[in-house]
Amino acid sequence: MSDPTSVIDDLREESEELDRLVAESSPLRWSLATPAPGWTVAHQIAHLAWTDGSALLAVTDADGFHALVEKALAASGSFVDEGAEEGAGAPPGALLARWRAGRTALMDALRAAPPGARFPWYGPPMSAASMATARLMETWAHGQDVADALGVVREPTDRLRHVAWLGVRTRDFAYGVHGLTPPADPFRVELRAPSGDLWTYGPKDAPQRVTGSALDFCLLVTQRAHRTGLALRADGPDADRWLGIAQAFAGPPGRGRPPKKAGS
Repeated sequence: MSDPTSVIDDLREESEELDRLVAESSPLRWSLATPAPGWTVAHQIAHLAWTDGSALLAVTDADGFHALVEKALAASGSFVDEGAEEGAGAPPGALLARWRAGRTALMDALRAAPPGARFPWYGPPMSAASMATARLMETWAHGQDVADALGVVREPTDRLRHVAWLGVRTRDFAYGVHGLTPPADPFRVELRAPSGDLWTYGPKDAPQRVTGSALDFCLLVTQRAHRTGLALRADGPDADRWLGIAQAFAGPPGRGRPPKKAGS
């Protein structure tokens, strides 16, 4: 992950795909409810625009970003929702323009970052590649919320490799935010990519294993679908527990999605 070029390119493509989805929607459809309680399509795009702006500040103005963190700590329970609510109140065209400008500026800044640079974030400092990976994960995940609201089934792509990689890398974090001690040994994870390739992580002989669909793994670790019904298998009690708590995003434990009702 030292060279950020490929993940920034994939972030651009992921953003453009979601952009087309919302740009073709009528203003009325921007007000549709998404699976995130209280968030409409507009809230989802406003959140991406807000977070892209935070990331740009982290890359270009560390002092300004630290001031933003202080504001977040002072309103930790409402900071994210307030940012989304403020942006969602703008007309769809203005909100879309803001998101486009912000994400473009962020990608340009990440491409221009010197090799080895690390930037402050709400958790540990991040490299340009890690920052782009996190933005791609969020763009894809919130894009899934938008697609669900609009009744659109998206065609998965191998850009999911970045989300899957992040999901594996955040295993110990997921244990930690639940107050649990992470297992000492790595797991084996084998995922079938949309292209048919097999993505593998961890030692072949690891007794704790997760296997299945890369798409379903990404839906799980971004908590966009309940584990029930996903094409994922856990071998070993530690791997099984992980699939019940996995999250690739920063912050406290997510509420996740409820199981789908029969016939839905």
